[in-house]
Amino acid sequence: MAGKLKFSILDLSPVPQGADVRQALDRSLALAQHGEALGYKRFWMAEHHGMEGIASAATAVSLAHIGQGTKSIHIGAGGIMLPNHAPMVIAEQFGTLEALFPGRVDLGLGRAPGSDQRTAQALRRNLNSDANEFPRDVIELQALLAGDERLGIQATPGQGTNIPLYILGSSLFGAQLAAALGLPYAFASHFAPQMLDEALSIYRRDFKPSDQLSEPYVLCGFNIFAADSDEEAEYLSSSMMQSFVALRTGNPGKMQPPVEGYRESLPPQAQSMLGQVLQGTAIGSPDKVKQGVDRFLERTGADELIISGSIFDQAAREKSYTIAANVRDMIAA
Repeated sequence: MAGKLKFSILDLSPVPQGADVRQALDRSLALAQHGEALGYKRFWMAEHHGMEGIASAATAVSLAHIGQGTKSIHIGAGGIMLPNHAPMVIAEQFGTLEALFPGRVDLGLGRAPGSDQRTAQALRRNLNSDANEFPRDVIELQALLAGDERLGIQATPGQGTNIPLYILGSSLFGAQLAAALGLPYAFASHFAPQMLDEALSIYRRDFKPSDQLSEPYVLCGFNIFAADSDEEAEYLSSSMMQSFVALRTGNPGKMQPPVEGYRESLPPQAQSMLGQVLQGTAIGSPDKVKQGVDRFLERTGADELIISGSIFDQAAREKSYTIAANVRDMIAA
């Protein structure tokens, strides 16, 4: 397993305090270029709406910025929240990306709105959709990308591209759907690890081979905050911890500078929440990060880790991904 382990990058294009959207997207491009040089497989961005601290709401547009400045790394959505969109629109958007960056485009799909209800309504989303709508939309999108003539319509660009699809999830629903359709399954263990073990077990048990995939393929979100010392890594990770706390207390905003002793300063309830959220996380020096990755791989048997790590300082952020790549190479040796 170690020899074929892949590391990829999940970037929410966080907007740091004192910066704007353009600076955040340029930081993302610099990280993608850095990751490409280090041998990361993919650079994924995610669809979130109505949040001033996240710059990737127009995910396909953001990915075009990344694709234009890179050469070989896969670019993709981790993910597109399909209930917000007509499948035809996504087929055209990602078909355009595939035309611009052939063979490099991935399309991860989720069923959460990626927003609150008021924002979802502004997106013209049907808030009364039934549970079967997401699977139907996935199948329709797959048919559009294949150019299935039975649809009676064509996605141009898009038809005939057969862009690989990935099902994202943090519950058993996504695991069951990915297994039934024979698609790769990406679990959001970097922020919602509660159902990780059961979901992966169901996915592997029920997987049915498809034209895209002959055997189960598991991607897991995993946070890495790596630095020369455990203390520095803990300090750097406090920006993301502040974001988690702010989100869960209904006060999201831009990414804040790191704070010394942040975790210890929180009340017990908030510390407990972070302990739950950060199960899929390694914070520390290279040795400590390697131990964390080894434990997580032993737990999950993941084929690929999608590494997340929102760090306020860009140089420290890139260094963390450098250390993570070194850990990957040590594990694969």
